[in-house]
Amino acid sequence: MTNIGIVNAFIRITVGLTVIAWATARLARRPWCTSYLWAALLGAMKVGEGITRFCPMTALFDNMQRRQLLEEEKEAVVNPT
Repeated sequence: MTNIGIVNAFIRITVGLTVIAWATARLARRPWCTSYLWAALLGAMKVGEGITRFCPMTALFDNMQRRQLLEEEKEAVVNPT
């Protein structure tokens, strides 16, 4: 199941690989700094989202919007009796 487009996927892959390259270069100079490790992990997550074309945050947001629309439709239904 995909929830992001092709262009969005390519952008995520490009930005993710850029972040991974930057973080690993910084991590090579300062191996004790864990913030670069977190940046590399986040970049890898973006690459994974781009390859699979699935973003969990987008899926969560879409699911919440659908629930809100269903609740609004239930409230809009008026009992004719």
